[in-house]
Amino acid sequence: MSHEGQQQFERWHRHRTVLLQLLQDVQNEHLDYKPWENAYTLGGLTVHIAAASDMFLRSIQNGSFSPPSISTQFETIDDIRKIVQASTESTTALFAELSDSQLEQPLDFNGFTAPGKVWLSNMVDHEIHHKGQLFTYVRAVGIEKVPFFTLQPAKQ
Repeated sequence: MSHEGQQQFERWHRHRTVLLQLLQDVQNEHLDYKPWENAYTLGGLTVHIAAASDMFLRSIQNGSFSPPSISTQFETIDDIRKIVQASTESTTALFAELSDSQLEQPLDFNGFTAPGKVWLSNMVDHEIHHKGQLFTYVRAVGIEKVPFFTLQPAKQ
């Protein structure tokens, strides 16, 4: 893994770990919650986060837009937890394969062209953005105890 890839991986992983923690108290009856008519549901937002990281990294790796390879079909919170866990494992493996040349290679996303490293940073920011929304969703369905927004360093 490149140095830049390693730094982004560590940043992403601190947030993904918290996403997995955040889902611990979510129940099946919470999955259809959405704060406005055209919003993602709580379940839909969660699988969107999981699928997007896979999509970004596969696209950087392939040098062109690549749809996510993970399933986003769910019925229960256990299904969602499995999707996020599978995405975490897949994304970790994809990070390990990233090369400096892939991070420098231009990549087009929706008409915007930038080096892979820009899209890698965008991937992490995308996850943080949606995870922040998910914190609000979780609070709105009545879950009061939530983790800190990112994994903290060990206490001295």
